[in-house]
Amino acid sequence: MSIDWTHFTPWASLSGGILIGVSAALFVLFNGRILGISGIVGGLLNPKSGDVAWRFVFLLGMACAPWLFLKFAPADLVQVPTIDAGNLTILAAGLLVGIGTRYGSGCTSGHGVCGLSRLSPRSLVATLSFMAAGFAMVFIVRHLLG
Repeated sequence: MSIDWTHFTPWASLSGGILIGVSAALFVLFNGRILGISGIVGGLLNPKSGDVAWRFVFLLGMACAPWLFLKFAPADLVQVPTIDAGNLTILAAGLLVGIGTRYGSGCTSGHGVCGLSRLSPRSLVATLSFMAAGFAMVFIVRHLLG
C-alpha cells in the first residue's frame, strides 16, 4: 500500500472536521435539533407547518458552498475529484444509502458526529456498523471483484 501524497490533505481535513463539529454544536445549541442530513431531508419529504423554510435554506447552503469555494478559492487549493463509476452505480449507491439511513434511524452526520459526541450507545453501534460495511464493500470491490 502507498500513500497518495498529492491528495494527502491533513490540514484541510482537520479544518473541515472542526467546522463540522462546531456547526453541529451550534445547531444543537440554537435549534435544539441534531444536525443529521438524512433527518433534514426526511423532514422535507413529510413537511410540517413552519418546518420547511430552514430545511430548504440549510440544503441550499450545502449545495452552494462547493460552488462558492470553486469560484473564490485560489487555484492551487482546488482539486476536482474524479468518480470512477457510472450514473447507474451512483444512483444505486444513493438509494442504498437512503434506505440504510431509514433503517439505521440516521446517517453518518447524525450518528457519527452528533450521536458520538453525545455518547449515544445506539450511535456508536450504528457508526461501527456503517464503517465496517464500508470497509467490507471496498475490500470486496477492489480485491475480490476488481
